[in-house]
Amino acid sequence: MGARGKLRVYLGVAPGVGKTFAMLEEGHRRAARGTDLVIGLIECHGRTKTEALVEGLEVVPRRELVYRESTFTEMDLDAVLARGPEVALIDEFAHTNVPGSRHDKRWQDIEELLDAGIDVVSTVNVQHLESLNDVVERITGVPQRETVPDEVVRRADQIQLVDMTPEALRRRMAHGNVYAPEQVDAALGNYFRVGNLTALRELALLWLADRVDEGLAQYRHDHDITDTWEARERVVVALTGGPEGDTLIRRAARIATRVGKGDLLAVHVSKSDGLTGASPEALSRQRTLVESLGGSYHQVVGDDVPTALLEFARGVNATQVVLGTSRRRGWQWVLGPGVGQTVTRDSEDIDVHIVTHERAGQGRGLAKVAGTALSVRRQAAGWLMAALGPPLLTFALAHLRPHLGLSSDLLFFLALTIGVALAGGLWPAIAAAIMGCLLLNWYFTPPLHTLSVARLENALALVVFVALAVAVSSVVDLAARRTNQASRSNAEAETLSLLATSVLRGANALPALLERVRETFGVTSVALLEQSGGSWVTVGTTGPDAALRPDDADVQAAVNDTYVLALRGRVLPAADRRVLSAFASQAAAALEWRRLAQEARQARRLAEGNKIRTALLAAVSHDLRTPLASIKASVSSLRQDDIHWDPADEAELLATIEESADRLDGLVANLLDMSRLQTGVVTPLTRPVTLEEVVPAALAGVPESRTEVDVPETLTPVAADPGLLERALANVVENAVRYSTGRVLITGSELRFGRGPDRVELRVADRGPGVPDRDKEQIFEPFQRLGDVPHGTGVGLGLAVARGFVESMGGTLQAEDTPGGGLTMVFSLPMIGKEVQ
Repeated sequence: MGARGKLRVYLGVAPGVGKTFAMLEEGHRRAARGTDLVIGLIECHGRTKTEALVEGLEVVPRRELVYRESTFTEMDLDAVLARGPEVALIDEFAHTNVPGSRHDKRWQDIEELLDAGIDVVSTVNVQHLESLNDVVERITGVPQRETVPDEVVRRADQIQLVDMTPEALRRRMAHGNVYAPEQVDAALGNYFRVGNLTALRELALLWLADRVDEGLAQYRHDHDITDTWEARERVVVALTGGPEGDTLIRRAARIATRVGKGDLLAVHVSKSDGLTGASPEALSRQRTLVESLGGSYHQVVGDDVPTALLEFARGVNATQVVLGTSRRRGWQWVLGPGVGQTVTRDSEDIDVHIVTHERAGQGRGLAKVAGTALSVRRQAAGWLMAALGPPLLTFALAHLRPHLGLSSDLLFFLALTIGVALAGGLWPAIAAAIMGCLLLNWYFTPPLHTLSVARLENALALVVFVALAVAVSSVVDLAARRTNQASRSNAEAETLSLLATSVLRGANALPALLERVRETFGVTSVALLEQSGGSWVTVGTTGPDAALRPDDADVQAAVNDTYVLALRGRVLPAADRRVLSAFASQAAAALEWRRLAQEARQARRLAEGNKIRTALLAAVSHDLRTPLASIKASVSSLRQDDIHWDPADEAELLATIEESADRLDGLVANLLDMSRLQTGVVTPLTRPVTLEEVVPAALAGVPESRTEVDVPETLTPVAADPGLLERALANVVENAVRYSTGRVLITGSELRFGRGPDRVELRVADRGPGVPDRDKEQIFEPFQRLGDVPHGTGVGLGLAVARGFVESMGGTLQAEDTPGGGLTMVFSLPMIGKEVQ
């Protein structure tokens, strides 16, 4: 028996990426090298480019099968075996054969060909792999009934990935290169959504990466390489802000590295009351360490630390969690299980590593509050009172000993301790309580001048005094800290209220938001960055030297999966990051507002375009057909052989043709100009222009007897495009001449305002019927004739085009009443010496 054939599989990330096309291209390359090659079966699905590649290759005819009174075609396995080529191209590796075939599956047909020594090139999509079948169904909602065992595909000698970005594949579909036009919209809105295609692409890449890992493992075995690489992992390390954090981070990084390029994520759980024992400086340093090791830092809020930690781990699909050995002292275990024990118990399928460190079992110490609750000055005053108060009180009470008992002395010392707590906080008060206890015992508790206590009730009184003093001092200190927290929360609330009411308004929402961030946190610059194509693009900035990448920033806050707020100037304390997160949320809202505004503008443009098209169709139905009908009638009359026209009649018909052609030319010109204005492609070439070079050209098509010009030659040049200004003036003058009962007057003058920009006015006054004030703006809208103009004289575009041209040059065109009756059109253009240099 000869050698087994080799199998090459083109693995597609989704239908339509071009795996069949790639297989056929390989067939042509092999055939060109002289390889004996046939097509065992190909499915072109009506794609013309794929069908074109079939030409030039030998195709084995299909076999027909009848099943349930229907005829189907399948690959003729016996014919391919009888032909005995070196290579066979066989499409759709996972296909299920029609009942009655030799094998149930096409991959089994291919196995028989391989056993016969024939090399096979085939294709399969990732959704047909058996191990991914259920995953693909959850992602796409479409069950895959045709599958192939992963092991069969893994045995292939070569697997070639056929990849394409979701956007490129959707464009290919939109162009009709994958499905028929009537199927494209449904496919793009269902199976071929960007999210589905991205997930399928990731599945294909990961599956193929595993196949590569198998090849590497075989290579290491063949070459006696003992270092093994495990599967990819995602390792989460929990940080408390304590000194053991560095040890945990490095240990987690080693775990992630040892399992082969695993992801490292560090997370700190802060309680919602803001009074955690985390040191902002330590967390900032540990964050830098995590990022230097290729990991990412995260912070979440949760009063139940184990629950918050596990929720985060599951949210990022973590496979391992690294915790430090508890710093609890032995007696503290009576308070309940620690974080490590709880996480281990509730982790389920997540592996938990408990890492020992030098601070294990040494206690946490007293919590430090970010932003000390009491000022340094008050703490100094407290320590001074703790040092001097008890001796001075002892001296005073010693002189009152005949009049006061021990209970009174205890109350005086308790009052002193509370006063020290109010002034300097907990620790000075504890010191004052201990010193007071000793002085009370020495000077006021029998036997005097000794630390022994004769009566049990006095000893209990001293113990209760110390306990009460410490408890009251703790409460006072906690109240001070809560007051500080409340003040900060009030400031945060005011900031967020101001943000909500004054920032997110109108088109300037995003710049205002960035400026508010810079002012609130006292940083030098703020940038909003967007990740696009593997690089970062600046969406908006405020302040100098803004960050161009998140790595360049001192502080960064994720807005969403694409956008990041990057701050430079200082590192923010942990308490400020909560407010920054709120700003990030508002940034997301501002971006959404901008997107909706853009969509609204686009919708308005589409609506206006539809309105223009509707009016245009109405105009074409009569106004454009009228001159065409006149031209056709005149030409038909001149071409009649049975009628002899005298020169006068012939001249009249030719004049009618010329007049109708001129009218048609004007109508088409206005239509084209309005189309340019509507699409925003009019770009004026502004330069200094004198009116005396524009007015004569604009009046060239108007009889001299119908106009009167009074434009001084001394007028200052204006900033305008001479071609556009000429067209605008010609349209206005022609409109005025058409309806004026007298001569149309064109005058020019200068307007100088002192503070404002100086202008040149050009007035076109007619003696027509005029226009009511309520309709003066309406006449500038496209296809507006106000019902007072007979059909056949235009489509109502002349004034709309004129105003569009004038406004594109920075000028204005307004309608006013002519004194004595009529309408005056006023052009206002900037002088060259003021706005354009």
